[in-house]
Amino acid sequence: FRIIRDVKTQRADFVFYSNRIIRLLVEEGLNHLPVQATSVSTPTDITYNGLKFQGKICGVSIMRAGESMEQGLRDCCRSVRIGKILIQRDEETAEAKLFYEKLPEDIKDRYVLLLDPMLATGGSAIMAVDVLIANGVPVDHILFLNLISSPEGIDAFAKKFPKLKVITGFIDEGLNEQKFVIPGLGDFGDRYYCI
Repeated sequence: FRIIRDVKTQRADFVFYSNRIIRLLVEEGLNHLPVQATSVSTPTDITYNGLKFQGKICGVSIMRAGESMEQGLRDCCRSVRIGKILIQRDEETAEAKLFYEKLPEDIKDRYVLLLDPMLATGGSAIMAVDVLIANGVPVDHILFLNLISSPEGIDAFAKKFPKLKVITGFIDEGLNEQKFVIPGLGDFGDRYYCI
């Protein structure tokens, strides 16, 4: 986290180290999905008792920064379906506004990994979960994955969805007057895609 927080970190290093963290978060998120016991025969004619995921999954990224987490999910889950939700925060009011959603038709039958690297006020994440619920996804089938969270965002999110799991890499100190996470790392999407 030190490297991606450093203002002097060049874009290539920011992307590389962010991707490493994202992959770890995705793998941890997958560990929280329901499994069932299953047996297989090994090449030595021994039965091995293991576990198998029960169900189907998909990723849903909150555009644009959440799209940075899609490859980490694809690296762990071949042919995974990806949905998109575009929610932007009004910089003056810090309120979230929904602009676009495109989700798999059968999303209500899937476990959803909601992807967004930053959880600040919680407004965008809460709105994204509301969109998923409106499309028939049970709240206990949603896991929210992010790199950095604020205590305020976690609190707002937990009050609205107390049974929804959040997998985060780091909980920061809080929010500043402009509602940005501090110490944070700046605008994740800009640093990942542009700077």
